Amino acid sequence: MKIITDCNVKGKKVIVRVDFNVPRKDNKIIDDNRIVSSLKTINYLVEHKAKVILLSHLGRVESLEDKEKNSLKIVADHLSSLVHAPVYFIGETRGSLLESTIDNLLDGEIVVVENTRYEDYPKKLESSCDETLSKYWASLADIFVLDAFGSAHRCHASTYGISKYIPSYAGFLVESEVNMLDKAIKEERTLLLGGSKVEDKIGVINNLIKKSNKVLIGGAMCFTFLKARGFNVGKSLVSDENMDYVKSLLSKYDSKIILPVDFITEKGCKKIEDFKNDDIGYDIGVESIKLFKNELKNSNLVLWNGPLGKYEDKAYETGTKEVMKYLSEEKFPTILAGGDITGASAMFNIKMYYVSTGGGSTLEYLEGKKFKTLERLKG
Repeated sequence: MKIITDCNVKGKKVIVRVDFNVPRKDNKIIDDNRIVSSLKTINYLVEHKAKVILLSHLGRVESLEDKEKNSLKIVADHLSSLVHAPVYFIGETRGSLLESTIDNLLDGEIVVVENTRYEDYPKKLESSCDETLSKYWASLADIFVLDAFGSAHRCHASTYGISKYIPSYAGFLVESEVNMLDKAIKEERTLLLGGSKVEDKIGVINNLIKKSNKVLIGGAMCFTFLKARGFNVGKSLVSDENMDYVKSLLSKYDSKIILPVDFITEKGCKKIEDFKNDDIGYDIGVESIKLFKNELKNSNLVLWNGPLGKYEDKAYETGTKEVMKYLSEEKFPTILAGGDITGASAMFNIKMYYVSTGGGSTLEYLEGKKFKTLERLKG
């Protein structure tokens, strides 16, 4: 894969697709991790005297009201406090003001272009990878850099279309994500899965289970597996439509699939064999935490997708939090993949070996899917 260090950016106009789709509340950014994750690429370009043009989406834009509440100005203002370079914001996605601002940029200066999804209202030009829009954005620059791994699974005008028309490279974030996830795919690993739905994990399981020495399953999805093993799981969430798949998986890989033995319910901690018809498990219990730690202790590498319980509720955060603390202190690496578990890491303020910035893109990559956006960057 070609990366930005493979080309001379000095004096060049470099258009960078970043992922600034940050969570906000009351018009304030509440988590700037995605902005910070792109700083290595942005700072490299600034230090090497490039003229930097930043593209990103922010939320969904399906109406005029969406435009009003999803402007990237809030992000541009925040970025200016994180970099040692002038940052200009242009509140449009094309036009004479944008063009003249870019033409007048000095080496090492930055312009943030308005939300790329403004082009999705009313005609979906961004998300349909409109050729005219792709050519227009490409015409603004000499070089394209993809540094938005979280959007790399989407062939949009800003992630894929531009790369058809000008030399294209990966930024440091995309390079890091690909290298780390390739490591998780290729090396022997322990797979730790949680979250709600079995169907969301089928692709990952199918692609990774053969080379996983153990597969630990928590979260609500484990109840489908427990029901398949004959346990009464009460009113806990079960994917009955995936029961045949789970049963076939257990028949083939039963020895490597590890399931919780107790849960935190509204009535306290209960062993799975003591569940009544009205019980619901919201978090793995004390014995399950011990079991998981013991099964994880001799791992070569741990790949973790999905929380082990309803961690957003303090009453049910212990399983996810305690296992995460344990893994953060171990010598072997743990890679967190997927929005929910990376959100838990941020919420608990626990630093892990690697935290992926992708959500759906990370899952699709782990399923073994090829991204056209990344194929375009191959040398």
